[in-house]
Formats: sequence, C-alpha cells, structure tokens
Amino acid sequence: MLGLVDSKKVVIVGIPGVGKTSLVTTLVELITQQNKTVSVHSFGTVMLEEAMKNGIKDRDELRTLPIQKQKELQKMAAQDISNMKDDVILIDTHAFISTKSGFYPGLPNYVIQIIQPSNFIAITASPDEIHDRRMKDKTRNRDPVSIEDIKKELAVQDAMLSSCSVLSGSPMKVVFNHEGKVDEAAASVLDAIGL
Repeated sequence: MLGLVDSKKVVIVGIPGVGKTSLVTTLVELITQQNKTVSVHSFGTVMLEEAMKNGIKDRDELRTLPIQKQKELQKMAAQDISNMKDDVILIDTHAFISTKSGFYPGLPNYVIQIIQPSNFIAITASPDEIHDRRMKDKTRNRDPVSIEDIKKELAVQDAMLSSCSVLSGSPMKVVFNHEGKVDEAAASVLDAIGL
C-alpha cells in the first residue's frame, strides 16, 4: 500500500474521439490488478455535485452561472479531489473548453495549485482516427468538424497541458491511443506514472 505522500493524482485529458473513456476503464482494471486502490473523478461531475448542494439542477445550468460562481465551484471541486485518499486518483477532465470568448482553460492555475497533480497525461490519436471515431459515435450529438479543426484542438490541448506542467513542476506525457491498441496506450500511461 502506498503511503499518503505517494498517492498519485493523475490528470488525464483528451479531446472527444481519442478514446479516453476506454483507456481510463482499462487503466482502472490494470491498477486494481496491482492491489492498489484507484478512483476516477470527472472534474465536471464533481463541480456539478458541488453546485447541486446550492440548488443547481443540471450541467446545462452550470454553464449559465456567472464566471465568478463557476470559479468558486472549480475551487471546491479541486478541494474535494485533493482530499481523496486512494493510491491512484485519476482526474478525467478537459485541457480546454471552447467558448464564445475563445479557449477557456480546463485547468486554471488555481485548480492546479489545489490538486497538485503528480502527472499530466494527454491522450491523443491521429486526426483521421479522431475524425472517424467522432463520425461513428451515435451516442453523442457533436458538431460537424474538419480534420483541420481537430488538428487545432490537439495543438491547443498540448499548449494548455504544457502550461499546466510548467506551473506545477509535474511531468506531462502525450500518449497515442491508436485504434485497437488501448492496452499499449494503458501500458504507456502506467509507465509514465511509475506503476
């Protein structure tokens, strides 16, 4: 069993279509096989849980809150996550959110300082793979997107996560999750976080 100091808080980001959900599921299975405790926390869900304590009913309502209120909720969610005691805490989030004002950081510095992640992992795939996965995914109502748009999203993700790494002093690794190779991607993540 890892001591509290050794607890790993791993931020995992990925734009839609990189296969982040499948990869996180595989990671949980592999970490559990090592007799370590592991938990997965979607940052947006933790924020929503905090907001619901204050009368907010759903995620759509969350987005309409004033920025200051959203920042307070981000800080509360970060505090909740920072108090987790599992050996490995996987924080599933986005490096950025597209808004009318431009790209809003999914991990502003005040969130990083509260959580103090041990690692940042960016899940990626080729723009063609991402495009194909988005087109096949009938469970989501996604806006049509071009290969060029996907390349831009990947570049913004890398820039945002690089900044997080610099601000926190924690390493960042980009992991390719190619079609049919989720086990290889999971092994790469485990290697990066020292498991």
